[in-house]
Amino acid sequence: MENKKLRWVYLIALSIIWGSSFILMKKALIGLTPVQVGALRILITSLFLLLIGFKRLLRIKKRHWYYLTLNGFVGTFFPAFLFAYAIEKIDSSIASILNSLTPLNTLIFGALIFGFGFRKRQLIGVLIGLVGTVLLILKGAELNPNQDYFYASFILISSVGYALNVNILKKYLHDLDALSITVGNFVLLIVPTLVVLWFTDFFTTFEITESSKTSILYLVILSVIGTGIAKIMFNRLIQISNPIFSSSVTYLIPIVAISWGIFDGEKITIIQFGSGFIILLGVYLVNRSK
Repeated sequence: MENKKLRWVYLIALSIIWGSSFILMKKALIGLTPVQVGALRILITSLFLLLIGFKRLLRIKKRHWYYLTLNGFVGTFFPAFLFAYAIEKIDSSIASILNSLTPLNTLIFGALIFGFGFRKRQLIGVLIGLVGTVLLILKGAELNPNQDYFYASFILISSVGYALNVNILKKYLHDLDALSITVGNFVLLIVPTLVVLWFTDFFTTFEITESSKTSILYLVILSVIGTGIAKIMFNRLIQISNPIFSSSVTYLIPIVAISWGIFDGEKITIIQFGSGFIILLGVYLVNRSK
């Protein structure tokens, strides 16, 4: 399949996988703390990736490791913990909506720091998508006035990290295959993740209960499919498209996440559905051909 068609296959698949990740995090947090969810997610994903791609580490050259380290921390390590803390305090669907700021940050940082250009039409598309995002946020705040929206800032910080991650991959790691990049990222994160668990007394205080068993099951699904496989697909998507197209997956994610939220009892209104269509219009303008 040619790259122009394949990138759309990846985009749709990732929107379904990552859109489902928010509800999986929410369920995992029932029996685990945010630190445990973030750390165990990284460790389980690392184990899975080493099992399927250990030999790919041999393809990584010395000059790649600096960017893999930077990429791993801003695009995986910090967001894993920030998202867990945020979803504990606000609806999973709202968290997914706030994550839609990633394409705008990708456009801004790509132009200011990495020297990537963009068309006026792409900027208009991003801004239209943001209008839909703002409408969704405002309606979510109206429906859930008791939620602590300070934690929404954690999602905003993560979106900046994702934006940097996309641009680093496109500019400095384009000559590495997607699996090598992903395995390299997670191998580098194993030690700092173990340190986090050690200093939070996980190894001495964690208890296996019915609740924690169920949460770990959700976390395994999230780690293997929502993180491991999805990261490989996303890294490949970046290589066959451009940073703006790749990051626009975050515009489609809320539609899937909101659907899961409805099934889980989260409130949704017709205005929020309308906002979703505005977001899709933004995606179209950002990605359509000349």
